[in-house]
Amino acid sequence: MSTVLFVCKANRGRSVMSQALFNRAAAGRHHAISAGSEADPATAGGPHPQVVDAMREIGVDVATQTPQRLTVDLAAQADAVVTMGCGDACPVIPGKKQLRVDWDLPDPKDRPLEEVRATRDEIERRVSELVDELDRLNPAAA
Repeated sequence: MSTVLFVCKANRGRSVMSQALFNRAAAGRHHAISAGSEADPATAGGPHPQVVDAMREIGVDVATQTPQRLTVDLAAQADAVVTMGCGDACPVIPGKKQLRVDWDLPDPKDRPLEEVRATRDEIERRVSELVDELDRLNPAAA
């Protein structure tokens, strides 16, 4: 089983959707966690409202997810790291081989629902490809 870490800035949009969609697509074969390079769990609140709405439309509830700040310990858990706008804030773990990918996706903050839906659908497409790739790299999990 591979663990994937999805990282964006606030852990209130792209990474939240990615984590939920990945866990649904992987169906227990792999696991996802998410964090934000600038997340502040004490003041951030939950996911952006339009993210909650877009995910509910496809039967996924992310409303209760609490943002968490990216740490070296979280990064060390990951076999793959997918960044989305966090720049160089994502740590490299010496001695650990990790698949690293950057997804250039728009931040859903303050965007209309139709744009958030488009981002959600693009994430779902990319997550499906990532799950397939991890299944090929780790056939015992598939």
